[in-house]
Amino acid sequence: MANWPAVLSVMMGIFAIVTTEILPIGLLTSIGSGFTVSDGTAGLMMTMPGYLAAAAAPTVTVATARIDRRLMLCACMFLLASANFIAAAAPAYWAMLVSRVLVGAVIGGFWSIGAGLADRLVPAHATRRATAVVFSAVPLGSVLGVPLGTLIGDLAGWRTSFAVMGLLSVAVLIALAVLVPPLPAERATRITALRTMMRGLDTRFALLVTVLVVLAHFGAYTYVTPFLERVTHVSSGLITVFLLAYGVAGVLGNFLAGTALARHPHATFAVAGGLIAFATLALPLLGRWDPAAIALLVLWGAGYGAVPVCSQTWFARAAPDAPEAASVLFTASFQATLSTGALLGGVVMDRTSPSTVMILGGAAAIVMVVTVVSRA
Repeated sequence: MANWPAVLSVMMGIFAIVTTEILPIGLLTSIGSGFTVSDGTAGLMMTMPGYLAAAAAPTVTVATARIDRRLMLCACMFLLASANFIAAAAPAYWAMLVSRVLVGAVIGGFWSIGAGLADRLVPAHATRRATAVVFSAVPLGSVLGVPLGTLIGDLAGWRTSFAVMGLLSVAVLIALAVLVPPLPAERATRITALRTMMRGLDTRFALLVTVLVVLAHFGAYTYVTPFLERVTHVSSGLITVFLLAYGVAGVLGNFLAGTALARHPHATFAVAGGLIAFATLALPLLGRWDPAAIALLVLWGAGYGAVPVCSQTWFARAAPDAPEAASVLFTASFQATLSTGALLGGVVMDRTSPSTVMILGGAAAIVMVVTVVSRA
């Protein structure tokens, strides 16, 4: 019997995590100015959680392999709420980074467990749809979370945005405790399972493609707000509208990819990377005009919206008998690359310009597309 309320509660958990993780993108300049740090240094708020999540994904999953998965999801939500409240009250930038350490631990634990739960909550024939619903939280974090968080930040200050996310995390914690059934560990994930997966050519290929496309996306998207401010010359209020357009396209891209993956896994992933490449390379040329910038952000959003579900599906197909191990590798590779992209983008940002960041992101996306097409 399908337990869709439980699926939706897991989806809301990932929504809260994704929104918390990428919220600094929309508030980057205001947080940076509040603590008098540069945009590149402020980008550490994106870098730290990803690296910690990459380490936490295998560590937490293996260490808690025999603990009920519902209990683990609830524990992660408690930590997320704590992290958001710490950020809201941070007296200095170091305290903000402490809160991001907690966010990293939550991402590694929750994503690794939650991303592979669809087959335990719904019948086999509905697994693909349930997985798409869970991962719709990723673009929804962009379409609702980041724009609304940015709007709240503009109206009431960035600290209020994190306080609101703390309250949302508490609400999700209650929903998980009430709606998700007991989920005792069925197949304990061990380090040996992860090592075995890494020997497979399909796993290595999924890893390579994921690294390239996530590096391209977050190397550029982390600094989209400075680009819109300095190149497009968008006012702070209108940036919310631009990010909203990006996020709406991301939701559409997520569900279209979920439908197309079954028949065209390579083409779907290649198109996603191609849209990211085109948008990021065209922004420095056409992004000076508002209509062109919005149009390119829509293409970018549609492309990136397909990435998480494509990547997770590729990892799952590489290890059909070890779904939690596949989720661990997916989470670790995704988050480590997210952080690397944000870090490299910050270095380029502080030394050159937002346009250069976009061009380099586009170049990485082109390499990803060529890699996928060569294997098709």
